[in-house]
Amino acid sequence: MAPASKADKKAAVDAAAWLFNVVTSVGIIIVNKALMATYGFSFATTLTGMHFATTTLMTAVLRWLGYIQSSHLPFPELLKFVLFANFSIVGMNVSLMWNSVGFYQIAKLSMIPVSCLLEVVFDKIRYSRDTKLSIALVLLGVGVCTVTDVSVNTKGFVAAFIAVWSTSLQQYYVHFLQRKYSLSSFNLLGHTAPAQAASLLLVGPFLDYWLTNKRIDAFNFTVPSLVFIVLSCTIAVGTNLSQFICIGRFTAVSFQVLGHMKTILVLILGFLFFGKEGLNLHVVIGMIIAVVGMVWYGNASSKPGGKERHSHSSRSSQQKHGSESSEIDEKV
Repeated sequence: MAPASKADKKAAVDAAAWLFNVVTSVGIIIVNKALMATYGFSFATTLTGMHFATTTLMTAVLRWLGYIQSSHLPFPELLKFVLFANFSIVGMNVSLMWNSVGFYQIAKLSMIPVSCLLEVVFDKIRYSRDTKLSIALVLLGVGVCTVTDVSVNTKGFVAAFIAVWSTSLQQYYVHFLQRKYSLSSFNLLGHTAPAQAASLLLVGPFLDYWLTNKRIDAFNFTVPSLVFIVLSCTIAVGTNLSQFICIGRFTAVSFQVLGHMKTILVLILGFLFFGKEGLNLHVVIGMIIAVVGMVWYGNASSKPGGKERHSHSSRSSQQKHGSESSEIDEKV
C-alpha cells in the first residue's frame, strides 16, 4: 500500500505543478496580448526584465520570511545560465519579428528534438521506440494545427537557430543545476532572477528600440496600462516558478512535449472567445493527433525502458554479478 500511496502522491503533485504552469502561462499570454494590442506596450524584452525584477522581489521576501534557505551556485554556472536564458528571450523576440508565423512555429517544434539530443549527449538518456514515435506524433499534430505559411530568410534563420538552441540549453540547465547542486525551484530562482532582471532591464530598452523603433521613456503610461503591467508581472512570478518546478520534476524534453498542450489550449480558448474563424477540419485533426501523442508519450516514457539513463558502472556491475535486473541506472 505504501508504494502505491507514494506513487499516487507524486502523480497528484506532478498534475498540480503542470496545472499551475498551464494556468499561469495561458494567463500571461492573454494579459500580454491585451497590454500590447490594446495599450501599445510593445517593449517585450523590457517587460521580461520587469517580470524577473518582480520575481527577485518575491524570492527576497520569501528568504526574509525563512521559506528559502541559503544555497550556493557557482558564478560560472550562473553566468552560463543567464547567457542561455537571455539569448533565448532575445532570440525568440527577434525570430518572431523576422520570420513568418509558420517558420516561427516550426522553430518552436524543433526544440523537442534538440532537447532530446542534449539529454542523449550529456545525460546518456536512451529512449524506447514508443517514446520516440510518441514525440514524433506530438510534433506532427502541433505542426498540423499551427504551421501555415512558411517563409524564411537568412537573418530570420539565424535568429531562430539561436532561439532554439539557447532555449533548449536554458531548459536543460534548469534540470541540471537543480540536480547537481540540490537546489529547489525557489533557490534556483533566487540565484538567477536578480541577474536576469539586471541584464534585461539594462539591455531591454535599447533592444526594444532597435526592434520597434519606439522608446519606452516616450510611452504614455496610463492607469489602465500600469494595471496590466503590474498584473503581467504578478502572473510572471508564477510562470517563472512553475517552469522551474516542472522542468525539475519532468526534465526539459517532457516539459517541451507537455508544453504543446498549452498551444492546443490557447487555440481552443481562441475559438471559444473570439469566434470560429480558423477552426477547420485540419486544425481539429491536428489537435486530436497532438493530444493522442501526448497521452502516448506519458504512458511510453513512464514504462520501464521508456526513458532511461545508462551508466558504465551499472552495466559492469550487472556483468560481474550476473544479475537479472535491467541495465538501467536511473529512471528519469
